[in-house]
Amino acid sequence: MRRILLTGATGFVGKQVLKSLAKEDVSIRVITRGTHDHFFAQYKNISEVIQTNNLFTESIIWYEEVCQDVDIIIHVAWYAEPGKYLESPLNLECLAGTLNFAKSACKQGIKKFVGVGTCFEYDLTNSSPLDINAPLNPQFLYSIAKVNAFLLLSKYFKNENIDFLWTRIFYLYGEDEDERRLVAVLRKKLPLGEPVDLTSGTQIRDFMDVKIAGSMIASAAMGMNVGPFNVCSGEGQSIRELAENIADEYGKKELLNFGAREDNLADAPYVVGLKTKILDAP
Repeated sequence: MRRILLTGATGFVGKQVLKSLAKEDVSIRVITRGTHDHFFAQYKNISEVIQTNNLFTESIIWYEEVCQDVDIIIHVAWYAEPGKYLESPLNLECLAGTLNFAKSACKQGIKKFVGVGTCFEYDLTNSSPLDINAPLNPQFLYSIAKVNAFLLLSKYFKNENIDFLWTRIFYLYGEDEDERRLVAVLRKKLPLGEPVDLTSGTQIRDFMDVKIAGSMIASAAMGMNVGPFNVCSGEGQSIRELAENIADEYGKKELLNFGAREDNLADAPYVVGLKTKILDAP
């Protein structure tokens, strides 16, 4: 039975990774901020719950202890508060803590380390589908920190002969989504008959249900995938089309006010990924 260490298990993405891992014949150790005993009690293959006030500021000794007797680490945790995370200095704290975490994991002899990145790592100035080898050109403190984690850990784990997987997430929506995000706003306001102010909605995005994304990350982690990995649908859809499809569910398309908000000129017009094939373990 493989032993998995999962961070961010109560977050938007991590929760779905945990749900997928719970279906496997694995032993799961989770690291969490605060108490979530009731939530974790439903998963029978969680062997241990480790609490921390801040995963990213723990000591090297702490990291080494939590990484003992672990085969695969799936590191989902990172600061991601909507409206704040892109330029938050906390990204530097997350980067530093992740590097210390990885070094300690290596000392404990893990077999594979899985990190979670973002499509914002790519150069988004070209309107063409992004494969895993597309040029990188991060523009935010968040994506710059993620790229540095990817580059440093890729080299470090290669030198140490440890498998390293870096999953780049595109545009997710779904269960337990933060109420400030687009799909959550639409599903909150439209049933109440409240109007929703939007940009032109012409931007093309690669949208995916977070449940599918969590399953992809878990499967790639358990499988043979290494290196960069796109967590995406491979299909483009305009924000306008997405919003109208949701509005049609409620018969409230007239409540969508396109053009009420100015388009962000720094917002890439086209962000769509090329799907990465999941390589199952033999």
